[in-house]
Amino acid sequence: METLLENMITYEVGIKLVIAATLSLVIGIERELKKKPVGLKTSLVIATFSCLLTIISIETAYSTPSREDINITMDPLRLAAQIVSGIGFLGAGVILRRGNDSISGLTTAAMIWGAAGIGIAVGAGFYMDATLAVIIIVFGIEILSPFLMKIGPKRIRMREILLKVQIDDDKHTESFLLFLKNNNIIIENIRIKDIPLKNDNVLHELDLRLSLIVSDNLLSFYRSLRTLSYIEKIEMEILN
Repeated sequence: METLLENMITYEVGIKLVIAATLSLVIGIERELKKKPVGLKTSLVIATFSCLLTIISIETAYSTPSREDINITMDPLRLAAQIVSGIGFLGAGVILRRGNDSISGLTTAAMIWGAAGIGIAVGAGFYMDATLAVIIIVFGIEILSPFLMKIGPKRIRMREILLKVQIDDDKHTESFLLFLKNNNIIIENIRIKDIPLKNDNVLHELDLRLSLIVSDNLLSFYRSLRTLSYIEKIEMEILN
């Protein structure tokens, strides 16, 4: 009887680990398709071991024999609670601040935290809850977010662009800013720098952070800039 009970416990643990690993693959595949740092292997490891530690935490609390001389009280999810704290180190490692002051990796860090959450939920026996959470997250990232980017409010559909242009004459600077305004482009930040040339002429370089609605390849906006005769050089980078 005791052996049968141990086998049942082992079977249940195995099912939990398989479910946690399977659900984590959904998140891992989504990150792999977008070429993000945390992919299949990382998500699999995080969710599976989080599930294992949760099982150990629960089973230890309930299987520890009581003693008459000592009053032992154990929290079934104490070990699982430390998973959330420990996973912060991995999340912090994928958040990057680029030279252009943009921040990347926040969604990936959240996915790491979410993979740990999947393991904890499945380890505690909340199979349907964990499955529903994965479905909601994938729906939000892959369907809802692109949908809002296409037909949502204007501010949501706008994308941030880092633009650097060189203008041959400072008299054209105002004309260029007016061109941006007439095209419904919001200037978030601007910096102007003079670049001396050998023939005592000066180029005027404008570094701008813009918010605008553009096509994914930015060609339409780039071509419109090329039509301005007073612009000598263009550098463009999409920030998000």
